[in-house]
Amino acid sequence: MVPLIELRGAIPVSQAFGLPVIPSYAICIIGNMLPVPVIYLFARRFLEWGQDKPYIKGICSFFIVKGNKAGEKLQAKAGKGLFIALLLFVGIPLPGTGAWTGTLAASLLNMKFSDTVLSVMAGVLLAGIIMMLASMGVLGGAGFLFAK
Repeated sequence: MVPLIELRGAIPVSQAFGLPVIPSYAICIIGNMLPVPVIYLFARRFLEWGQDKPYIKGICSFFIVKGNKAGEKLQAKAGKGLFIALLLFVGIPLPGTGAWTGTLAASLLNMKFSDTVLSVMAGVLLAGIIMMLASMGVLGGAGFLFAK
């Protein structure tokens, strides 16, 4: 559930400890998805609320401005393929592209809640599969990064 690490870090750790694959994968998926509704429903509201508060207005304004610019750019490139774009954004396991960031971006883009949850869930499942295969050494060259 920790931002930036999410299941991208939890799955390799589970395999390094020799934990069973399927239960580890399932727990990592559940843990990664738990904050998604909260982030979608409250993050934008908090950032908008904080824009005029003395101590947090700088960071809140920064995230609103950057999020809106990134969202407009993504929407211009993706068009009607925003669902797939978000799925791939979350699903390709790179730092900063997980469920937290994807959900915040979807919230700033005013994506429907159900579309956001489904797209992020599919992305988390994809990222989990990629990380599990890499952790088990199945992905060949990339497997050395996560080998036991």
